[in-house]
Amino acid sequence: MRSLLNPDSPAMRFLTRIGYAMYLNALWFLCSIPLVTIGASTTALYSVMQKVVRDEEAGITRSFFRAFRDNFRQATVVWLILAAFGAFLGLDAYILLHLRTGSAGAFWTILTAILVVLAAFYLVELLYVFPLLARFENTTQALMRNAIITGFHFLIVTVLVAAVHFVMGYLVIFVYTPLMFLGEGLCALISAWLMNGIFRQLEERAMTESGTAGEMIPSEWELPENNELPAGPSEQSHMSADPSDPSDSSDQSDSSVEGL
Repeated sequence: MRSLLNPDSPAMRFLTRIGYAMYLNALWFLCSIPLVTIGASTTALYSVMQKVVRDEEAGITRSFFRAFRDNFRQATVVWLILAAFGAFLGLDAYILLHLRTGSAGAFWTILTAILVVLAAFYLVELLYVFPLLARFENTTQALMRNAIITGFHFLIVTVLVAAVHFVMGYLVIFVYTPLMFLGEGLCALISAWLMNGIFRQLEERAMTESGTAGEMIPSEWELPENNELPAGPSEQSHMSADPSDPSDSSDQSDSSVEGL
């Protein structure tokens, strides 16, 4: 019993992380109420969860609001772009659904196929762009491009992350509504754990190419060719949170990268 109650025991570490998920989910929900701030709150959520899976969490409330503040402008721009494109896809889907006729079957099928492909790219962008923003400094254009490249390069992780969000949504809506108190917090925790190996690879590659963690690397830098499922969060990154202040681990980004 004494070992079970040890703060460093697996059981207590698991319960602590579940507690973090509930608390951060509440912060994320409250900060997303204005809607326009969803991007900034999601980036802040992933920023803290990425530290949690690397056992680097310290002052999660302070870390959340610092990441919210530091990433607010870029995250809001990204979110507004994604919201507009999502509305465009939704409108197209509505039109196609109501315009299907027997005489236009082939044309309708082609348009539907195009819409499905665009929706797949959109989903990958949603899953990766905010975690990448929480971890790396980059231009908005490079960030959104890298989200697509990373998502399709590590397709197994992408499918798992999408499944986590789908299952959580299904459980909240159709099975047990109180799970909403875990909601996006638990999804972000699991997603951060799944993505940790990917980001570790990218950080190691960035350090190899640039020589130091704080230097920007060329925009033509490409993803690692290894397409296998990356290692889990047990292998921690040794990158500095802020290139100008290596001792401060609570800043918005853990490394700087110009492009993949």
